[in-house]
Amino acid sequence: MDILIKVAQLLLSLSILVIMHELGHFTFAKIFHTRVEKFYLFFNPWFSLFKIKKGETEYGIGWLPLGGYVKISGMIDESMDREQMKKPPQPWEFRSKPAWQRLLIMLGGILVNFILAFVIYIAVMFVWGEQYLPNENVKYGILVDQLGEEIGLRNGDKILAVDTERVENFNMILPDIVLNHARRLKVERDGKIIEVAIPDSVFPKLLQGKGMIQPRLPFDPFIVEGFLKNSPARAAGLKKGDRLVAVDSNRFKYYDEFRNYLLQHKGQQVTLTVERDSSFFTVPVQLTPEGMIGVSTDFSHVFEYKKIKYSFFESIPAGIRKGIKTTGDYLKQIKLIFTPRTKAYESLGGFITIGSIFPSVWDWYSFWNLTAFLSIILAIMNLLPIPGLDGGHVLFLLYEMITGRKPGDKFMEYAQIAGMILLLALLLYANGNDIFKLFHK
Repeated sequence: MDILIKVAQLLLSLSILVIMHELGHFTFAKIFHTRVEKFYLFFNPWFSLFKIKKGETEYGIGWLPLGGYVKISGMIDESMDREQMKKPPQPWEFRSKPAWQRLLIMLGGILVNFILAFVIYIAVMFVWGEQYLPNENVKYGILVDQLGEEIGLRNGDKILAVDTERVENFNMILPDIVLNHARRLKVERDGKIIEVAIPDSVFPKLLQGKGMIQPRLPFDPFIVEGFLKNSPARAAGLKKGDRLVAVDSNRFKYYDEFRNYLLQHKGQQVTLTVERDSSFFTVPVQLTPEGMIGVSTDFSHVFEYKKIKYSFFESIPAGIRKGIKTTGDYLKQIKLIFTPRTKAYESLGGFITIGSIFPSVWDWYSFWNLTAFLSIILAIMNLLPIPGLDGGHVLFLLYEMITGRKPGDKFMEYAQIAGMILLLALLLYANGNDIFKLFHK
């Protein structure tokens, strides 16, 4: 069911983005009286799921959810309609329009995607506002994994600054390190301020999503909120509301100490000390082979999050700022992909990666934030000067406007074919990476 919810969100998001992108091309084409023969959501090789013709345009839904398209008369595009291009140019065709009009038609989709992203961010700021964990409220410091230890961090450290930038939002520490290729961290450890150098060797691992830091959680109070399936603790007699005090008479200050103790004794029997109705008792529990007692607790009360609400007029600059920052951060990610030493190309993903970023429950706040982010990705990717993408057409149009010479139709055909082959190769590589990751987790 979780997968179906993720797929449904992905398809809805892509449908919105594709329709709006193609609507940008369609609108500018109509403004300049250029004939649009087809307007399709998704591709329709061999057959369509739905189609209807209104006026000179056929509107439809294809069966292959890899994007969408508008077929504009007199334009060399992915349809590779050579027969039409052999006929004399007509006034309503793309090729008959001035270069500046053709340029706007090609930029229309990109422009709409950027506008859509900013509008969504403005709406999100107005409806939900912002919520984040202030770094100063991470009062127990951080919990690090093996990669964090490789950098030189320790459990309980408090990160104060990334390079020279003071940390305000705890969740932005890792993105700041990766996107800005940070060199050092200012850390508070045992009451002393120290600097931790970040070695270059960790960046490829960070880009592969191997984490590094998270807020450290206290152990006490550990209140049983629920039970997992086949819970050993429930079988031993624990109830909701019980407070776990100790394991084998060992008391813990932090939750990670408790988990490490259970992992060291997985599959063995331990003795839990439990408080119920102000009375204490002990109970033996057989740990699972994974070192679990099968209970859940709630840590939402541990940290105080900062919430910012915006009025309608306040949400406009706030949404624009978020859109600009998101665009800048994504451009930095693109730069990393083309920097071989970071090995960022190894983390390039396809539809599985995109789908996995959606939550497993339907959450409109997350949905719209991710849709805005994907809209920016779609806009930037289409700006790449690759034939077959809008950016490829823009590149040739700029050449024509600067030199006064229009590239020949044969050249455009070959460039389109080369671009489509390159895009197919990138698509296969990205989705191949997804499949490889599934079998090598």
